[in-house]
Amino acid sequence: MKPKTANELADQAQELGLVGASQFEDVWAELGGHNVSIEEISNALTRRELLTAFQIERLLRGEKTGFFYGNAKLLYQIGAGSFARVFRAIDTSDGSILAVKVLRHRFSADPEKCKSFRREGEMGRLLRHPNIVAIADVGQEHNVSYITMEFLEGQTLRELVRIRGAVDLARAIDLIAQMVAGLEYAHRRGVTHRDLKASNVLVSSVGQAKIVDFGLAGIDADIGDKSLGKMEHPRTVDYAAIEKISGMKDDSLRSDIYFLGTVAYLTLTGKSALAESRDRAVRSDPRRFTSVEPLASCAPHLPRDVVDVISRMMRLDPLDRWQTAADVRRALEPLMGKYDTSASGAAASGVPAVPVGESAEFPLPSAMSAVRAATKGTLMVVETSAKAQESLRHFFTKLGYRVLMTENPQRALLRFSATPPPADCLVMSTQSLGDGAVEAFNALSKDPFLAKLPAILLTSPSQKSLARRATLDEYRKVIEAPIRTAAMSAMLDSLLAHKLAAPEA
Repeated sequence: MKPKTANELADQAQELGLVGASQFEDVWAELGGHNVSIEEISNALTRRELLTAFQIERLLRGEKTGFFYGNAKLLYQIGAGSFARVFRAIDTSDGSILAVKVLRHRFSADPEKCKSFRREGEMGRLLRHPNIVAIADVGQEHNVSYITMEFLEGQTLRELVRIRGAVDLARAIDLIAQMVAGLEYAHRRGVTHRDLKASNVLVSSVGQAKIVDFGLAGIDADIGDKSLGKMEHPRTVDYAAIEKISGMKDDSLRSDIYFLGTVAYLTLTGKSALAESRDRAVRSDPRRFTSVEPLASCAPHLPRDVVDVISRMMRLDPLDRWQTAADVRRALEPLMGKYDTSASGAAASGVPAVPVGESAEFPLPSAMSAVRAATKGTLMVVETSAKAQESLRHFFTKLGYRVLMTENPQRALLRFSATPPPADCLVMSTQSLGDGAVEAFNALSKDPFLAKLPAILLTSPSQKSLARRATLDEYRKVIEAPIRTAAMSAMLDSLLAHKLAAPEA
């Protein structure tokens, strides 16, 4: 039922758990009472950031569902495709920002589409790598399937190239190498993508490339062109077409390499290698693949060794292509050193240097090994106070460690779920985080993936009760302020030595 008055709108928002009763008290006080229009209360709610325009629009339509998916509260839509919509959301359990992909309603009645969507989401949840968008949850709410994943401040590679044109050589090689690293990891886990394209690669505002939608090409299984043959395993029409031309059916691994080559081509030239179209007949036409302009002709300024590596990814005959993502990685490694990708940085592509809500201290994966080689190790410190952050950074730097700072303990745990981890040890301060720091600290021992992560909980003399609640073992220790240099140094040495001595899981 659509709300007709301000009170009805308020009641509906409270009933659905979107806004609390105490928050409405302040809204009514601001408006001078309840005798106001729906437009006035809507404006007050958006002005106070209690509701978004997206949420109010749904409320005014009388909708009761579609606001929450699992722990995620939808804020607004950020993208849409043929089969799903993507929303920015907030995790109600910890306040972190998420992305939620929701299967369109018209597919909800199709058991096979729903099953495929959830199955491929579950498969993607097994992948934890810095260059793959992490999936947090897969589920169903009111018969609608959804996938919750990490939110990345940035844009798709397609958007980046459309706005800025071709990426400069050093930065392009770095982005390509990151994509190859994510693909190699997935292939090792037995997962192929089957829909690699520039819109399925996200580039963060610090220049980190992450592949998204692993396996979700299985949704696009209804190939209309019968000449492509029956598909044993679902994939996009583009994949089916290249495999039809080459005579290699179900060649997803090498097809992934081909289409990653087209993404690399776009990155280096600013132009699409393949004619772009939504028309299935165009996408499956063999001439689309046989008429690709050679990379050397499209971008004659590119070095020959770069052209050779990318061109081999796009050979029509799969036997002439690089056979594995590891082969591509090995071919790229000397180019990364030769063209100085580590020095290119985010600024080279015109991407802002620091993402919203993050610290510039998070190095790119290509620079991580060099950072660790020059220090005793890398620490991630969780602390919200700017003054305390500066003090802790100075303290640990003097001990010989590289220091990464973040304010959100749950976000820190998410970062450590990636492979390789961003740091060697996690340091959580209870000074301003209080219970939140202890809860995140204790969560480590319960998570098999994080059980052997060294961690230290910093407490103050007035927080002894928090210290007593901490779960301690050989990987997790508590130290009370004031922190003595010798004691902290010995504790870190012991924890990191224990980590190195531990057998791999």
